[in-house]
Amino acid sequence: MKNQSIVTTFIMLGLSSNPQLQVPLFILFLSIYIIALLGNLVIIAAILSSSKLHRPMYFFLFHLAVVDIICTSTIIPKMLRNLMVVSKSISYPGCMAQFYFFSWSLGAEMVLFTIMAYDRYVAICHPLRYSIMMNKTICVGLSALVIVIAVVNSWVHTGLVLRLSFCGPNVINHFFCEIPSLLALSCTSVRLNEVMLFIADIFLAMGDFLLTCVSYCFIARAILRIKTTEGKRKAFSTCSSHLIVVSFYYSTVIYTYIRPASSYSFDRDKIIATLYTLVTPTLNPIVYTLRNKDVKMAIKKMLPYPGK
Repeated sequence: MKNQSIVTTFIMLGLSSNPQLQVPLFILFLSIYIIALLGNLVIIAAILSSSKLHRPMYFFLFHLAVVDIICTSTIIPKMLRNLMVVSKSISYPGCMAQFYFFSWSLGAEMVLFTIMAYDRYVAICHPLRYSIMMNKTICVGLSALVIVIAVVNSWVHTGLVLRLSFCGPNVINHFFCEIPSLLALSCTSVRLNEVMLFIADIFLAMGDFLLTCVSYCFIARAILRIKTTEGKRKAFSTCSSHLIVVSFYYSTVIYTYIRPASSYSFDRDKIIATLYTLVTPTLNPIVYTLRNKDVKMAIKKMLPYPGK
């Protein structure tokens, strides 16, 4: 069906319409953006500059950092602008572009979490076969798989949204162009969109989460075999922090996308959306490098006056 949209501009309500909250929210999300951007850029620079980090684990961490930069840069700059201006608008093409790149980063991040969990599973449970099971060809193939799944996911959902008609109202009760808020404004049936969202949620979100949990279950079993208490503590501490962030991300995404559009409560759901669009990309650099000596050493070497 051909798109018959007559809406050329959408108005974004953002997180709050209270004028007194605009400046505090601007400062908060500018800080989040700076932390996320700098954190992920530092990881990218450290991995590129250190030969010790040219290994599968860091190869995928590099990809995750790039995806997180794309995700936050797709959403936050426009969000910050709208917090400071009276006309909180976004053009129809701009909204569709924002939705496309967010859908791409969402699909890529979910698959990357699964692949990174599998990489840790191989490293811990099959250390002698690690170089064979995670060789360069396999890593490049997994990287290509991430891109293909992310592109297909974003093409399908963006294409289905482009088929909808938007004839008014044009007010989006959200801080960016996310599919539930767009479906709520459609003048035509969104049944096909909801069906495809449900399928993607089952196979992409829940499927990836299940595979990730399976990997961590095998990792936990291997850790329990470690004889020293200190070794178990360090291993569990690292893996648990990874699993908490991954579970945090998947649970909020699954909760948002598995429901029909008629059941959304945007005042609540847009708060939840900040968790997987803004908070997780900010936490990832911290969680995946905080206890990593190789990454911290590579970062120190990049400093003008590295510590001894």
